[in-house]
Amino acid sequence: MVLTPEEWVRQHVVQFLLKEQEIPLSHINVEKQLTVHQTTKRYDVVVFNKDGSIYLIVECKAPHIAISQDTFDQIARYNLVTQATYLMVTNGMAHYFCQLDYENERYIFLENLPKRSSK
Repeated sequence: MVLTPEEWVRQHVVQFLLKEQEIPLSHINVEKQLTVHQTTKRYDVVVFNKDGSIYLIVECKAPHIAISQDTFDQIARYNLVTQATYLMVTNGMAHYFCQLDYENERYIFLENLPKRSSK
């Protein structure tokens, strides 16, 4: 695997999830395919709950790429399929955490990613 700038960010996110969030490696899945509106896409990082539901989906950008509305729109499209509890967007320098308010179709931005319960 080539260590591209985006891969550098992805590897740091995985370390954050393992060390800071104390998520077991077996619950983390990196760069796999999913289908959104008959189109195959690749997500960067997904964290599963013990029951197989999705706790978190992460979109990583290279450090020189600014986080924009397009980035949030991209992860929101992925989340139509994944129905994650939380979303994270990062370029390694700026990190945004949010939860989707499905009823009102809006983001709720969070200062930090809540620690996942051990349930």
